[in-house]
Amino acid sequence: MSGLLGTNLVTQVALIVKDIEVTKKKFAEFLGMDVPPTVGGGDFEVTGTTYMGQPAPRSNAKLAFFNVGQNLALELIEPNGEKSTWQDFLDEHGEGLHHIAFGVKGMDGVLAKCEASGMTVTQRGKYGDASGEYAYVDATGDLKCFVELLESY
Repeated sequence: MSGLLGTNLVTQVALIVKDIEVTKKKFAEFLGMDVPPTVGGGDFEVTGTTYMGQPAPRSNAKLAFFNVGQNLALELIEPNGEKSTWQDFLDEHGEGLHHIAFGVKGMDGVLAKCEASGMTVTQRGKYGDASGEYAYVDATGDLKCFVELLESY
């Protein structure tokens, strides 16, 4: 597979929202699906979240996921008010499309390629259950959104 990421398979599309409880009910009705549970982003002791290269122990969010296709999720994210890629987006743009996510192999190598092409890593950490890691890269200049890289172990 060619391309910067080594994949073209979208695994997730995510929206930043102000009120996850209201928005997930609206999406459930719209999609004809059950309302998914709201989950937290995980504890810093597990996630080790960094924001702009610095530890971000208080950055977190409420999350909800709709499985909308084979290996495709619609994610809703309500930031907790602390500095994060999510809160920055909400403060600067309001609610809306934040990122498109791709599953990758070899996170460090893929991030190096993204940075070499002019993208900036804004946030990185492990999944809340430590079963993998994520990284957000700012691709808003060329791709008009953030890209999230997901590597499951």
